Amino acid sequence: MLFVYERPQPLAFWMRNTLIPLDIIFVEPTGRIAKIHPNAVPLDETPIPGGDGLSHVLEIGGGLAARFGISEGDILRHSSFNQNEALWPCG
Repeated sequence: MLFVYERPQPLAFWMRNTLIPLDIIFVEPTGRIAKIHPNAVPLDETPIPGGDGLSHVLEIGGGLAARFGISEGDILRHSSFNQNEALWPCG
């Protein structure tokens, strides 16, 4: 699931009501991955901070970031990023 915020801000997520482990990927407005929290614990309500100046959070199945070779510093491409600021703009 991709969460998109209108303006850059500090973001933190938790796992309330989530029954499976997730990798939580925090992304800057340019599309650069700022932080990956792997295998977040199901049902845990402890906040998982992503940092400041973030605009997107991508949740994927626990362990998939490592399996697909997704790392902090990698660049995401999506039309929801401001294409004038995106490090990898859409076509």
